[in-house]
Amino acid sequence: MRIAFLGAGGTMGLPMARNLARAGFEVRGWNRSPDKAEPLADDGGEVVETAADAVAGADVVVTMLSDVEAVAEAVADARLDRAADGAVWIQMSTVGLDGIEQLATLADEHGIAFVDAPVLGTKDPAERGALVILGSGPGEVRDRLGPIFDAVGQKTLWVGEAGAASRLKVVINAWIVAVVEGAAETVALAEAVGVDPNLFLEAIEGGPLDLPYLRMKAGMMIDRDFQPSFRLALAAKDARLAVEAAERHGASLPALAAIRRRLEEGAERHGDEDMAATYLTSAGAKAGQPGS
Repeated sequence: MRIAFLGAGGTMGLPMARNLARAGFEVRGWNRSPDKAEPLADDGGEVVETAADAVAGADVVVTMLSDVEAVAEAVADARLDRAADGAVWIQMSTVGLDGIEQLATLADEHGIAFVDAPVLGTKDPAERGALVILGSGPGEVRDRLGPIFDAVGQKTLWVGEAGAASRLKVVINAWIVAVVEGAAETVALAEAVGVDPNLFLEAIEGGPLDLPYLRMKAGMMIDRDFQPSFRLALAAKDARLAVEAAERHGASLPALAAIRRRLEEGAERHGDEDMAATYLTSAGAKAGQPGS
């Protein structure tokens, strides 16, 4: 099966494309910055110069890019009409409700089957092929895509027709940003009042308030280690998409709106650091060094 992977040099896209190549698929990868996709060649994939080169004759087109604008631009350059007859477009980027509708319209205009399949996970699970795939799209293509999803993920959850997966992803992302911002403000409060934040983690350990993701992100904040597994700029985008979805459907979510503002504020200075760097906005000058 020939796979065109658009976004093959991203934090998520590169390991996903490499896992597909390792699984034996013929992968042609394109990335706006080609040098970032070069490691794909180490696993037998081919890095091509243009999105159109990647898509020509492809049985499956995968898009894994930062936002709907990047996806739409790549698809316009790719000329989906050059894909093989019966090709499928798997859209795996997180683009929100309006975005997925826009891309589904593009797919319809090009006469290509469209699967909405955002993922849960960050850099490490992407490298390990341990993502969770949220799939939605035509039932008749699902069996064909099983081996592809198995190569990049540990679990695939089919949730309905195209668009349903993006709605679920927006809901999950609302919870993720709430956990991370809650951790940031809790750690900042602990340090402000002279409490070792490690005592907070010890106090909740093993109980109903404990959460592995909270423990991981709080640990990064305590250690001042913001090496990106998921960039703060992308977390701010995800929060915005969730707020927009709520507004579109008449839900009043003031806490989520406040989280969006805080993440966007942090992204102005720390957008390329891990989303845990939102802690720095709450701690301000008191952030200091680890253990302060």
